[in-house]
Amino acid sequence: MGKQADKAAVREKIARRAEQEIESGFYVNLGIGMPTMVANFIQDNKEVVLQSENGLLGIGKYPTEEELDPDLINAGKETVTAAPGASYFSSAESFAMIRGGHINLAILGGMEVSEKGDLANWMIPGKMIKGMGGAMDIVHGAQKIVIIMDHVNKHGEPKILKECSLPLTGKGVVDRIITDRAVIDVEENGLLLVETAKGFTKEEIVESTEAELNISPDLKTEAF
Repeated sequence: MGKQADKAAVREKIARRAEQEIESGFYVNLGIGMPTMVANFIQDNKEVVLQSENGLLGIGKYPTEEELDPDLINAGKETVTAAPGASYFSSAESFAMIRGGHINLAILGGMEVSEKGDLANWMIPGKMIKGMGGAMDIVHGAQKIVIIMDHVNKHGEPKILKECSLPLTGKGVVDRIITDRAVIDVEENGLLLVETAKGFTKEEIVESTEAELNISPDLKTEAF
């Protein structure tokens, strides 16, 4: 129970930090898994429209028991609520919005990210999957891509690598990585460590990252 509680707390910490990437007026796509949690932490003073690949514009927070509608789901088939003024349409129109560059920000999960901003987040060879979903369109269509994930996998191995070993979702598509340990920007000359999380030193973060990390002169320590 303790481990589950700890994991939930870590996921919430990452989701709360990711919410800071959202600006008022943004159209935002939240990926399946941990990114959907971000919807619960969007500040009330921000006017934000959440978009889903299955054709919902204006996703609200997760429903309470009273609000539950089994027909109202997001792209991850989780039940959601609709915000005032929400719109429903076909997935074709939703992908036209994505491919047309009308999404300001996408917050997605990741299995691996390379030092060049390559992303692997859609499959592990040998494991059964239902399909690639919309991630490949989103990483090329959204104006900014933020990846949120654990810094290391369950074996303690780095997930931020020199080269991805898993099948790629997109090459050079990631702008920022937010993990339980750090915030890292993908720049032309490599990865830049811009924030450390509480409980982690920059030395520990460098050690747990396979890719080379440049340290920002304006590094914020214990930032979240």
